[in-house]
Amino acid sequence: MHTESENSELPDHQISRGDPYDAVVVGAGLAGLYALHRLRGMGLRVRVFEAASGVGGTWFWNRYPGARCDIESLEYSYSFSNELQQEWEWAGRYGTQPEILRYIQHVAQRFDLLRDVQLNTRIVSAVFDAQRALWTLVTDQGESVRATYCIMAAGNLSTPRVPDFKGLERFEGKWYHTGLWPHEGVDFTGQRVAVIGTGSSGIQMIPHIARQAKHLHVFQRTANFSLPARHAPMDPEKERRHKAEYPERRRAAFETPFGMAGYPAPTKSALEATPEERQRSYETKWNEGGSISFLYSYTDLLLNKAANETASEFVRQKIRSIVRDPQVAELLAPKDHPIGTKRLCLDTNYYEIYNRDNVTLVNARRTPIEEITPRGLRTSQTEYEFDAIVFATGFDAMTGALAGIDIRGASGESLKEKWSAGPRTYLGLMVADFPNMFLITGPGSPGVKSQMIISIEQHIDWMADCLLYMRARGVNCIEADQQAERAWVEHVQDVANATLYPLANSWYTGANIPGKTRVFMPYVGGVHQYKRHCDAIAKNGYEGFQMRRVSSDAGRLTAEPGVSATPVGAT
Repeated sequence: MHTESENSELPDHQISRGDPYDAVVVGAGLAGLYALHRLRGMGLRVRVFEAASGVGGTWFWNRYPGARCDIESLEYSYSFSNELQQEWEWAGRYGTQPEILRYIQHVAQRFDLLRDVQLNTRIVSAVFDAQRALWTLVTDQGESVRATYCIMAAGNLSTPRVPDFKGLERFEGKWYHTGLWPHEGVDFTGQRVAVIGTGSSGIQMIPHIARQAKHLHVFQRTANFSLPARHAPMDPEKERRHKAEYPERRRAAFETPFGMAGYPAPTKSALEATPEERQRSYETKWNEGGSISFLYSYTDLLLNKAANETASEFVRQKIRSIVRDPQVAELLAPKDHPIGTKRLCLDTNYYEIYNRDNVTLVNARRTPIEEITPRGLRTSQTEYEFDAIVFATGFDAMTGALAGIDIRGASGESLKEKWSAGPRTYLGLMVADFPNMFLITGPGSPGVKSQMIISIEQHIDWMADCLLYMRARGVNCIEADQQAERAWVEHVQDVANATLYPLANSWYTGANIPGKTRVFMPYVGGVHQYKRHCDAIAKNGYEGFQMRRVSSDAGRLTAEPGVSATPVGAT
């Protein structure tokens, strides 16, 4: 087997490692690292490939000013090690990007994970050999590796979308994307800056840039709802109580829609409350800070448009009360989607920033950007000069990272071809015709609509238990059944259509990517309902999956001779 130092001197032609791995993991973010830890604990031989120069995934790349998690730090953390969750001390209510990255690096070191992670290596193709039940993955360095199981932990928000504006290559200043931020940081002091986009990253970043720039122009195509984060230093007593209750809290989180405990479930419709009651409730939630608590005000905020409008209008009125210029306030007040149907942003003094003399909001819907010029950009009405342009234009979410890899299943069809009309999975975990390939928080699962780490751990634990089940029965090949996949895709859409989510043109549907088929991708039935589905399927002998033994040199999980190859749990 080649060492990493040897890999730096690979010949130009494709080479191959010797013995296959039991599993190859693509990505060394929160999901990839836990997958490595869990599978290695089962005695499997595992290798992780990561395109970046360090571990951390989303938190490695997104280093823009103000980058911070929108889930409270005591919740947004691993639960698999009680010692880890008791020892680590968070600085404040919400973790910052540098702090979360330090946490992930600490985990990698504490559990000795780095020795099985190969950095600066991008997987460009993955092809399944049905005869031997082996995946062959090829890296951008021309190296080829084989494994029985291929675990895709490439991330839901890991493929930055840089708009293909005409003339970008001629811009004489500097341009940046929030998802590809320079590690050394950027000083905008005294510069004329444009920020294009007012989604989550833009809302977090704009106040910081505004305090540095000579003048900041914000180009907004779609206004987004944002609530105050109310970030504060960690309260030691709150931390002590939370850590003492961690086991109960983690279990209780699986009984909630968003995978977070501690928020009292609502008991009545917004329409059953009087206007005065609603005002008091929303005011309390606004002052408390955070998004989950606000959406938990009433039972039907994501189900009933009239109920939702009471919450939407409350936030619009807050925006109008903060922003002094009435025209700017109206531009910032969303009116094209119900609150919560797009990712609900959290901010610190975002709306207040538009009261500064050095900040100008541009309506990029009414006057769209037509091209980037050598000295700035030109809209349909005006030409602007800038020293720097920042793209806060998001990601090709949920499918972008996998679409960038040439993945071919048992029939030879590529995953990109199969997903051309929208992603199709069974449970967001596996894809029919792609045996032994597991997706971590893939489309059709609640990942991006939940506390992400709890969903990551649930997926990986389910996968690990499945592999143990297979090992005990002497089978080494598992595949999602076509019919089960079709039924799950329909169920995911039915659940979404019973809510208000499809009313928004969001990255949940791929609406931010030109030409991408619009299909609602996450499962929004809740973490609690989803886990019950997964647990029941496992209990019923992995219903909807076909398992068999394939003779191969694939390593430890190959069955001993004489074990039946009859499919297990097929439907």
